[in-house]
Amino acid sequence: MNYYLLVYGVYLPVTVLLTVWVARTLFTNGRTFLVDIFHGNEALADSVNKLLITGFYLINIGYATLTLRSTDAIGSYQQSVETLSIKIGTIILILGGMHFFNLYVFYKLRNRAQDYNRDLNFVLDKPEK
Repeated sequence: MNYYLLVYGVYLPVTVLLTVWVARTLFTNGRTFLVDIFHGNEALADSVNKLLITGFYLINIGYATLTLRSTDAIGSYQQSVETLSIKIGTIILILGGMHFFNLYVFYKLRNRAQDYNRDLNFVLDKPEK
């Protein structure tokens, strides 16, 4: 039996399905966060959300296809499972890392926007003489 085909046949669908599931979850639940960052501008938040998901798909599916090739010798079911666990585990770590990186960037953007609004309100609320 060709174990490489088994690994490829499991790896690609699992990786693509995992990427799609995470992307949909982030898209749905991230919208509220983006609307808050963009001060209620839902059109801008939705647009940025779609761009983020597009980039998310491109990076993850691109990486999955780049790492499809296996340099390890796969001669048994055990080696197939071990190879799959390394490949899929790496994809999961990358998905998690990208998620936390995006959260960090938007956290910083949100804080910057709040600081700007606080400063702007301070200037606008100056008492008149």
